[in-house]
Amino acid sequence: MRNIWLAICIAFTSNTNKAFGSEAGMPQLNPEFWAAQIFWLIITFTSLYLIIWKIFLPRITFSLENRKSKIVNDLDEAQKLKEKAEDKLKEYNEIMEKSKKDAKKIIEDSKKQLDSDIRNKKKIFDEEIEKEILSAEKEIKELKKSSISSINNIANETTSEIIKKIINIEVNKSSVSAIVNEVSKKEVGKNYDN
Repeated sequence: MRNIWLAICIAFTSNTNKAFGSEAGMPQLNPEFWAAQIFWLIITFTSLYLIIWKIFLPRITFSLENRKSKIVNDLDEAQKLKEKAEDKLKEYNEIMEKSKKDAKKIIEDSKKQLDSDIRNKKKIFDEEIEKEILSAEKEIKELKKSSISSINNIANETTSEIIKKIINIEVNKSSVSAIVNEVSKKEVGKNYDN
């Protein structure tokens, strides 16, 4: 195929020499210079081909390979960082969930402790109030007993004095005391029933 193209080019150039006036001063169209021109063309393109093939092409290939390996390494590194970030996010979410559960448990424990403390203090307070009520009731009963006996004594003396003034006779204090005690028992019994 090359030979055919070369033959076509040579035929075309030989025919065009006359048409374009190679004689008039264009040496590249003069057939006697073609051998030298083809020789130098082959030398130039061969050396250019070898320079590109041996010097520039390996550098370009090396640069492309480096770039490709760098991109692959960067992608791998990005994937590792993404996985680490996802792990950290998962760990963070687990810590947050655990913290929420711990906080909820602490709040519930504190609430239970406060409820227990309130119940205990209320129980102690109720016991103290009960003691105070019993003590007050006891004092009231003692006061009633002491007041009844002092009322009975006053009633005995008053009754004796009244009878003495009305009848002008001295009465037996024991009989007056018995009557006053009987009346006071009936009145105290009525008061306790009410």
